[in-house]
Amino acid sequence: MLIHIRKILTADQVGQCLAVLSRAPWIDGRRSAGPAAAQAKQNMEADLTDPNVRSWSDGLQRILKSHPAFVAAALPAKTCPPSFNRYEAGQTYGTHNDAAIFDFSGIGQGWLRGDLAATLFLSAPDSYDGGELVVEHSFGVSQVKLPAGDLVLYPASSQHRVEPVTRGSRIASYFWIQSLVRDDNQRRLLRDLDGAIMQLREIAPEHKAVLQLLGLYHNLLRMWSES
Repeated sequence: MLIHIRKILTADQVGQCLAVLSRAPWIDGRRSAGPAAAQAKQNMEADLTDPNVRSWSDGLQRILKSHPAFVAAALPAKTCPPSFNRYEAGQTYGTHNDAAIFDFSGIGQGWLRGDLAATLFLSAPDSYDGGELVVEHSFGVSQVKLPAGDLVLYPASSQHRVEPVTRGSRIASYFWIQSLVRDDNQRRLLRDLDGAIMQLREIAPEHKAVLQLLGLYHNLLRMWSES
């Protein structure tokens, strides 16, 4: 299931991030890919060892932790440091699968299981042609090209690709999440239930059904979550 989360970053924050990335050192994206994925990957990645790039990566993690819609959808246990990529005209990332496990022990974060993948769009969609994120999932095939500052979540187990950019520059942040709830369908049910509870709170905040549903939500989370 794909989830579109709007306005993770404000327009000002997007501008500040792009300003930092415009001065950042960029490296060949194939350096971070496995042998199979490297054959399909043609892009550049901002060097996370650069202090300014890493500062924005850390800042984005803090923003995500405090964003209610992201937390409700992902139920994050661990989030890897967000990275930044850039596709220029002619560059693409062919169909591939992400790794199941990521090793971040070198930066003190240990191992992370990739339950969810996320792409946060930073370039305005009218500033480049092509570059759609194409995800093959249980509901079919989806093409994703979002406004700057918006994010898409999708199962990391799905095959996906980035279509060739034919004009302009596509800049985005990407990262993986290990969720408290591993199963995608269970996460979806919890998110839907959470949304229904929030709507009911607005309509009838004192109704006893609010507490009953809230109790149901937490009991399901207790049953399905992994610490």
